[in-house]
Amino acid sequence: MKDDNLSLIGKKINEVRKKNKWKLKEIATKAEITAGLLSKIENYRAIPSLPVLNRIAIALEVPMSELVDVLKDNNSQFILVRKDEREREYRDDSKELIYESLISQNLSNYHFRTMIVTVPPNTYRKPISTEALEQVYVVSGNITYGLDDKEIALNEGDTLFFDGSIPHSVKNDSDHKVILFKIYLMHIGN
Repeated sequence: MKDDNLSLIGKKINEVRKKNKWKLKEIATKAEITAGLLSKIENYRAIPSLPVLNRIAIALEVPMSELVDVLKDNNSQFILVRKDEREREYRDDSKELIYESLISQNLSNYHFRTMIVTVPPNTYRKPISTEALEQVYVVSGNITYGLDDKEIALNEGDTLFFDGSIPHSVKNDSDHKVILFKIYLMHIGN
């Protein structure tokens, strides 16, 4: 898959940090940001502003150009991603879930991502929050989404749209995997 999205910066930050065996909190403190924000950036849940990215680069002791070098210029009129080209993303805050990137594209002041998420049987992912508007469509199976203090049962074919800043959990208490189609819309420059 062609890597053409800002979320790859988070992946690069994570790689550099782990290569040097630095703790998340250590880099966050040096960059004068919260460990929660750095975790969101590394796990594709937030896109850093330019000043934040610069402070992270300084904390990682690398030039900012090394972090943004992963971006590619895509001026094509369309994006085609074949099934065997989907890239898996591993997220520290959702290790049990399998994320496969379908499309990720910048649109004016927004970043748009679509993912296939596989939730293995008998899995619970603790509540997290993102800086995106999120839409979930249940392709197969049944799942429970926790939004704050509410539990929402979703069945195959159901769609849920919500503000990702609301802490949300995922629970599959069945013996079958659940397949979700997720859409993220994130404002750039927060």
